[in-house]
Amino acid sequence: MWNPDFENAVGEGWPILVVLGSLLIGGLIGSALRIEDRLNGLGTYLEKKFTKDKDGDGNFVAGFVSASLIFCVGPMAILGSISDGLGEGNSLLILKSVMDGFAAIAFAAALGWGVGASALSVLVYQGAWSGVGFALGSVLSDYQISAMTSVGGMLLIGIGMRLLNFKIIAVGDLLPALAIAPLLAAFVATVR
Repeated sequence: MWNPDFENAVGEGWPILVVLGSLLIGGLIGSALRIEDRLNGLGTYLEKKFTKDKDGDGNFVAGFVSASLIFCVGPMAILGSISDGLGEGNSLLILKSVMDGFAAIAFAAALGWGVGASALSVLVYQGAWSGVGFALGSVLSDYQISAMTSVGGMLLIGIGMRLLNFKIIAVGDLLPALAIAPLLAAFVATVR
């Protein structure tokens, strides 16, 4: 959030407003689309479809939703997929996959095999961003990437609070903020 490129582009004091504005707008969009409810519903469906215990203990759903959010929220998921779609190579996606693999082992030990089912949501999410990269070309500036990274960091804090049962935040509904952040940063930079 305190990246000099980001601050120079949008102005002093504006980076925090861009991040908070992105979270607000993204949260409204995500709530209207009911992303969190749909993720929970998909997790429940997969649990009933693939587990022997039809009543379920909720660990499958918790593992699926938590892992899906963690693996999709980071800026490497978006930037790696976009650079792959642009034909610039998949080195970011390979690095992200290795890091996610180690995290998945730890999460699977605590939350069960619902973590493995999160690969489905990651495939859809990163595939969509690869399509965006293929369609749009290289359009993001460094300050826009910084805005997206800052929003991703805030979402990771929300996931941490959720995993610690400190505060349940509907992080899934905030996912559109990752797409709003570079747009809002560009808007503020042009208006300024």
